[in-house]
Formats: sequence, structure tokens, C-alpha cells
Amino acid sequence: MNPIIKTINGPVVVAKNASSLKIREMVSVGKLKLIGEVISVDGDNATIQVYEDTSGLAANEEIVSTGRPLSVRLGPGLLKNMFDGIERPLQKIMDENGAFIPSGIGFENLDEEKSWEVEIKVSVGDTINVGDIYATIMETKTIEHRLMSTVEGEITDVKPSGTYKLEDTIVKVKTNKGEEEELKLYQYWPVRNPRPVKKVRPLELLLNTGQRVLDVFFPVAKGGTVAIPGGFGTGKTMLQHQFAQYADADIIIYIGCGERGNEMTQVLEEFPELIDPNTGYGLMERTILIANTSNMPVAAREASIYTGITIAEYFRDMGYHVALMADSTSRWAEALREISGRLEEIPAEEGYPAYLGSRLSQFYERAGYFTNLNGSEGSVTLIGAVSPSGGDFSEPVTENTRRSVNVFLGLDRKLAYSRHYPAINWLTSYSNYVDTIRSYYQEKTGEDIIAVRNELMNVLLQEDEVRSILMLVGKDALSDAQRNILDVSELIRVGFLQQNAYNDTDKYVPLDKQIEMLNVIRNYYHKSAEAIENGVPYSKTYNSELINDITQMKYTIKNDELDKFTVLNNKLESHFLGLRGGEY
Repeated sequence: MNPIIKTINGPVVVAKNASSLKIREMVSVGKLKLIGEVISVDGDNATIQVYEDTSGLAANEEIVSTGRPLSVRLGPGLLKNMFDGIERPLQKIMDENGAFIPSGIGFENLDEEKSWEVEIKVSVGDTINVGDIYATIMETKTIEHRLMSTVEGEITDVKPSGTYKLEDTIVKVKTNKGEEEELKLYQYWPVRNPRPVKKVRPLELLLNTGQRVLDVFFPVAKGGTVAIPGGFGTGKTMLQHQFAQYADADIIIYIGCGERGNEMTQVLEEFPELIDPNTGYGLMERTILIANTSNMPVAAREASIYTGITIAEYFRDMGYHVALMADSTSRWAEALREISGRLEEIPAEEGYPAYLGSRLSQFYERAGYFTNLNGSEGSVTLIGAVSPSGGDFSEPVTENTRRSVNVFLGLDRKLAYSRHYPAINWLTSYSNYVDTIRSYYQEKTGEDIIAVRNELMNVLLQEDEVRSILMLVGKDALSDAQRNILDVSELIRVGFLQQNAYNDTDKYVPLDKQIEMLNVIRNYYHKSAEAIENGVPYSKTYNSELINDITQMKYTIKNDELDKFTVLNNKLESHFLGLRGGEY
């Protein structure tokens, strides 16, 4: 007897006569043929998580097994596309069904009618291994799609290069077990299983973003993990947009996980208009969007980050560097909490399930820099936004995320409301990659940038102490050295850390210009501190015109006019040489 529906509780369905079902198996539920996943089996009963709206289901309707776990189809057509949490194409659904996703539309994802120009890379008699590339397709103007084998054995039949559709067999393989396998233009992969790799490599390369606060003060390594916690209005989405547009990753995957519909609409409208500064083509040529808004089924929201990371690993296996943005993991955790409540599990802190921390760790552990099975190198960088209620960083999702990531970019409401963007609080943020990519900076620039960064970071820490004193005794009671610390820290904050995303010169800054700016500020700090230590009064060391020139250098010196930094440094030297008869 086939399994049938026993009870329905929102997205959770309990089936009876279900002893034949397996954990993590994908099933079709009821007459509506809703997509579900078996999450527990207890004797004759099974609990199923349904990824669609269960309205209209009734008791005793049949449940049919698909024979495989919740999987995504991976092949050409992923790029430039927009999917829901279980990889169904939203544009196609809207064209056929209107603005709302109806129940029971099945698991269609990639376009089976579209023809692709396929270039075959193997011949009859070749030995093929898992992960080997057997064909390539120029999927967009900038990205070559590489079809990879899921079996190993001897190739017995090969079609010539030409035009093929998704379901066409282009290579036949006699496997080592003696079976014949057909390789098409796609493969399936279970979303909860990480794709295998040959070797895990150390994280030694900078993910260059053109954002000064990231590239120098809190660097992100390729293959690293990043958390961006912040309250409402602090700029989480804007910072992720900056990552998406300017990070030197080959592929961008953006997951709108449980965000409000109007926010996701803004993303879907803006992304197609963004230009990739590296190629000059539209950013969508190398981007995949996964949208699961707050009014979509809650179970599909829980699956969305697994769908995204599986697609990211697929492109990593081709030899690409992938950056995945999840906005936000707090909404994902809320979906986990709702499903856990319906399963009547014992809640932990703030109602979240006890396994929240392990689930977050399992997600972030899939990041890294790897040698793939086919010998290529690729990486997946995970950047997760967190939306703590009331901006409280001690709440469970933020705390558990902090334990799983190596870069913590705490956004500050006061900075955001004072128009300081990115609103990253330098006192609460950190990066564990500072020392691991030190050699990268030295190789690229010939300078020990981390030493300069640490020195200026120390100035910001001193500023915090001075401001505490300032609130108690007033500015007049401060020493000259303390006043100078306030000036230098303002140069760092306003002249370097603050960046204008709407200014053509300042929205993206190459690393060599960032270093020149850093050296100018350090030079001023050294000269002014030395002068004050040698008895020059603060009133003489302070020069408002020079301070203004240093603050405005991010706008006045274009990205390709680095020689102008020599002029600015000469002006700085002249000012201090003029003090005390040219002693300094």
C-alpha cells in the first residue's frame, strides 16, 4: 500500500503506511503533487516537509516517492536566471501563471527546449573520471560552462560538436562496473551533500572588492566566510551589492532569503542594470539570483541556502571563484524555528532549535579554496547578512554565526544614521585573515600593508579612549597629543574608511590607490606626533587646508592619477619642515 496523508500542520505533513520511504527522499504529496522531503521516519509513519503552500491538501491523499533526495539540476541556463528556493525559474512561472506561484507546478527548472552550441572535449576510447570535463558551452558572453562527468569508465560513443538540447545524450560511458551511462547536458546533485574535492588549499589570496574598509582593515580571503550583522537601515543589502558588483569573483550567487517582497523587487530591478567593471558587460552575465521572499512557503526558504551553495560548488568545480551572498540568514533561521515548532521539537534559546549552531556551521563549512577532482582550482566565498532584532548582537543567530565565520563586519546604526558608509564599526569588527594574506600584500605592492593597517587601527583604539576622557573633562583639558589623535582618527574615518557608492571615483578604488592613501595618512600621523613630542604646539601643527586636502584626496585624485600623491606628500613635508625653523 502506498503512503497516504495522515495529518497536515502547515508545511509539515505526517504520512502513514510510510515504512518504504527513506530519510531525505523527495516525494510528491497529494493530488496537487506538491514537492516534499522526508525528514523523519518512525515505524509506519513519516514526517514530510512540504516546499509549497499546503492549502487544498486533504487526509488520505496519496504520497508518491521520486526515488532520489532533494536535488537541483545543474547545467547551462543557470546564469542570468532567477529561481525560487527550490530552483524553479520565476520568470517562466510568471509568464505562464502570473504574479503568484501556484501549487503543484512541479519541479521544472532549466529550459529543455533551448538549444546550446556544444564543443566536445573527449573521444571514443578515452578514460574519463568523476569531475572530468567532457564538453563546454559558452553560456554567456563571459562565462564558459563546463560539463563534468558524474561517472568513471571508458568512453564508447561521442556525438560531434554542434547544437544540442538539455536532454540530448552527447557521450556514452561504459563504467568500471560494466554498466552503460549516458552523459547529457546536465546532472543532478543532492543539495544537502557537499560536492567532493581533491584537496583543501590554504586561504592566502585577497578577495579584492575595491572597498577600502574591506581590502585593508578587514580583508576577506578568497574562499573565506563573512558575517554582516546589522539592524534595520544599516546598509547590509547595499554592502552585499558592493561585494556582488566589485569583488573579483567569476560567479555571483545572490540569495534573497525571507526578505520583504519590496526589498527583493529592488534587487531584481537593480541587478540587471549593474555593469561589471571587469568586463564592461552587464553583471547578470555572471550572476544567479535565488529569491524566496517572506510571503513564499517557509520550508522553501529553509532549502534556499542549500540550493544556492550547491550551485556555487558546481561552478567552483569548473575552476571558477564564486562569491555567494545570503540575505539574510536570520530569516532562514526563523524558517528553521517555525518548522521546528510544528515538529514539536524542544526549543532552545529564544525558541530556535537546539541544532541552529550546527546547521549554520554546516553551511559555512562548505566555503573554501580547493583543488577540484579535475585538477582545476576554485573557491566559494560565503557572505551572510544577519538581521538581529533591535540590533542586538548577543541574540542566538548572530552569536552562532560569529563562531562559524572568520570575518565579522558589525554594522553600526549610529554610523549609518550619520551617513558614514559602509557603516562597519571598526571596534566590534574583525578579520582572521589579516595575517594569512600578509604575503599577498607584500607580493602585490612590495610593502608591509598589515603593519600600516595595525598602526592606524591602534590610532582608532586610542581615539575611543580619548573620546571617553573628552566626555568627562571637555576638549580644553585634552593634551596636544590627544587632540592630534582626534585629528588623525578623523582622517582615517572620513578620509579612508568612509566611501561614497554614488561617486564615480570613490565607488571602486584599486588596491594601489588605497595604499597610497594609507601612506599619506600614516605620514601625517608620524610627522604631527613627532612635532608635538618635540615641543611644537598643537595650534601650529594643525593646518586646516592640509587636513582638508588629505580628507578629500579620495575624490580629488582619480584612480589612474597616482602621481598626484607625490604632490600631496610634498605639501605635507613642506608644512612640517616649516615648523620651528625647518627642524621638522
